[in-house]
Amino acid sequence: MQTYKLALVFGTLLGTAQAQTVVPRPMDKIDHVVVIFAENHSFDNLYGKFPGANGIAQATEEQKRQLDHDGQALKSLTVFDHHGKPHPQFPVLPNAPFQIDGAPVGKKLTDFTPSGVHAFYQNKEQINGGKNNMFAAMSNVGGWVMGHYSGEGMKLWQWAKEYTLADNFFMGAFGGSYLNHLWLVCACTPQHPNAPKDMLIQLDGQGKLLKKPGSTSANEAAVQVFSGGGVQVGPDGYSVNTTQPPYQPSAIPPSAQGPNTHVDPAGIQWGGKLQTALPPQTLPTIGDRLSDRKVSWAWYAGGYKLALADGMQEPSAPRKVIYTSANGAPHFQPHHQPFNYFANYAPGTAARAQHLKDGEDFLSDVEKGTLPAVSFYKPVGMQTQHPSYTDVQTGDRHMDSVLQKLRASPQWKNMLVVLTYDENGGYWDHVAPPTAPGLSDQFGPGTRVPALLIGPHVKKGFIDSSSYDTTSIAKFITERFQLEPLSGTRPKAGNLTNALQ
Repeated sequence: MQTYKLALVFGTLLGTAQAQTVVPRPMDKIDHVVVIFAENHSFDNLYGKFPGANGIAQATEEQKRQLDHDGQALKSLTVFDHHGKPHPQFPVLPNAPFQIDGAPVGKKLTDFTPSGVHAFYQNKEQINGGKNNMFAAMSNVGGWVMGHYSGEGMKLWQWAKEYTLADNFFMGAFGGSYLNHLWLVCACTPQHPNAPKDMLIQLDGQGKLLKKPGSTSANEAAVQVFSGGGVQVGPDGYSVNTTQPPYQPSAIPPSAQGPNTHVDPAGIQWGGKLQTALPPQTLPTIGDRLSDRKVSWAWYAGGYKLALADGMQEPSAPRKVIYTSANGAPHFQPHHQPFNYFANYAPGTAARAQHLKDGEDFLSDVEKGTLPAVSFYKPVGMQTQHPSYTDVQTGDRHMDSVLQKLRASPQWKNMLVVLTYDENGGYWDHVAPPTAPGLSDQFGPGTRVPALLIGPHVKKGFIDSSSYDTTSIAKFITERFQLEPLSGTRPKAGNLTNALQ
């Protein structure tokens, strides 16, 4: 009997020890996370013909056939110019997806192309409850949004073939770059209480954008809506469309009285309407969470030093870097710099000096093998693939070059690279965003975008169809480094680990 008791005790202790053994997770092999955030393309627009992916061939006729506002199918696809009228450079096309770099459109990867509206309520209406058949009707460029590229000529396609392409990855929030950059770093929607009347969004009784009287059919011209605002009406004053940061670099210059590191609190007149900067935000960010755990990180932005000097000039001085539209200009976008909206990273703070860096610093750190544990890299505007002010090929070659440098880095052996897009740029995609509890909320997710997962521990030649959105990046970082989660991270969204070996 005594022998049995001793054996039982020994077995219990052994079982307890085995239960406490920590099983290594695939993500534990990752010591360096690099996020590259490109611009404004849907999945179908760039990867709709990717072999084995859920692409255009899987779209239903209902998803492909675009409707007008009255629910009737459009007669054809007409591309509109910046006046909302038929564009003389483009042919009238059948009401169906078409190839941009094929006949009869014949655009090249080196061509600048129209930029469709990409804003919160437009995106919601375009999705149309998951049918995705109102994209042309709710765009300032009409039928252009139904275009896609063949893809094979892109260098990033080859990376997607070699590593993992996620074909079920959605932009974190409805709308544009501004809100989706904030969702990348805080999984949150900022608030702008007491915003000027000019900045308020006008909605009809059904919660849709208020149409202007006499607005014509999308067959003849672009629909006209009262869409100049970016802030929702109400006590919360959620800021969902492009609003400028309170600190330089910003498209709002400083006041004559200074300080030149901040914007003029009185705002600026754009198109006869008053626009003020977003008040400094205080919600927690993934940067804050990393700092709390003493995990190194940085936001690297191409053109940051040039744009900072540009923004700190006298108010009347011309801006040559910020929003410069000349061909070949850097075209720095202040609303693509999310940490510049937060009080924790205000000018003069130690956190700003430590964590907000230039794109040249990123390339230098890659080469030296001194990247922090988490790196966000935002290429300068001309290298982001954003329609209208740059082409597809320039960004494709730049990001390919960056990936080549990362693969040659001493830190590559423990690295995960996530290359994705902030939002869809108004382009059509056929896959409905998730709407189930735990995968969605009032702010999103929006339309599907490309996402490539690259690194030595990533599955090779893999299509990952797990349900991901922009918050999945923060979720991976949070779980890998054992951080306190951000409250807006969607609990049922994937954490990217299905792409790991």
